[in-house]
Amino acid sequence: MLADKTYNVLFICTHNSARSILAEGLMNELSKGRFKAFSAGSDPAGQVSPFAFETLKSLGIPTTGFRSKGWEEFAKPDALRMDFILTVCDKAAGEVCPVWPGQPSTAHWGVADPAAFEGADDARLQQFRAVAITLTRRIELLLSLPLHRLDALAIKHEITDIGKK
Repeated sequence: MLADKTYNVLFICTHNSARSILAEGLMNELSKGRFKAFSAGSDPAGQVSPFAFETLKSLGIPTTGFRSKGWEEFAKPDALRMDFILTVCDKAAGEVCPVWPGQPSTAHWGVADPAAFEGADDARLQQFRAVAITLTRRIELLLSLPLHRLDALAIKHEITDIGKK
């Protein structure tokens, strides 16, 4: 992988309404153009959680352009080639995924589903913010890797290890 390359990363979650949306927004903001992030779901909800939007807004991240969509958009032979596919929910990690064009590096970065939390809106928003903190830490670790100096096996090892942190 080249030093000046822009890497494409797809974050996957079942419903593409919370965790994968947060990861997409965070990566696009934190990477300063080094990565172009996308998100998708195996069974998209069709709408983005308002708590995900609120969390991104609270971090100063624009919320335009996000939509809940299926992963098949990214599995077509003529789809944009991904360098990384990262699942952020346990259910999606256990599903039979499409064969991704270009053989991207894959890893599981599971985090709790904040959308499943039931309670007052303030408490629910806290759950979303906690997930955003975990994803931010993992994304920062990925961004710190010297990807242009690592081979595919080393990259796979590193991104898998990040998902355990």
